[in-house]
Amino acid sequence: MKKDCVFCYPELEKRQRVILENEFCMFLRLEQAEIKGSQLEGAGLIVPKIHRETVFDLTSEEWNGHFELLRDVKDYLDKKHQPEGYNLGWNSEAVGGQHIFHAHFHVIPRYKDEPLSGKGIRYLFKSEENKRNHFYL
Repeated sequence: MKKDCVFCYPELEKRQRVILENEFCMFLRLEQAEIKGSQLEGAGLIVPKIHRETVFDLTSEEWNGHFELLRDVKDYLDKKHQPEGYNLGWNSEAVGGQHIFHAHFHVIPRYKDEPLSGKGIRYLFKSEENKRNHFYL
């Protein structure tokens, strides 16, 4: 456990709540995820209870614990928020978009009335704004 880590010690982030948990991990959400119609309605993170810097540091048991909790999270979100889809994913290392270096799995419910409904995570990578300036052959 890392003393200043908001995922090792969720209470360090006052707006963060543990919604569900099992032996290996927790589903955390910020208060704004409770607001109906907000950009992050229902969204949260599954984090290991033991400090692991990236997803690649998880043990097999932790990996399985994440999968089991993900199923419970989906049931919870389906009942409470009724999303029509989900985006799920890990950011790993700084270049991969990881900003807090405690492994965390994003669970993002998606809704038909969103302006970008139907656009998945590939949309980001295929956009012109993300086009690289050079190619290596």
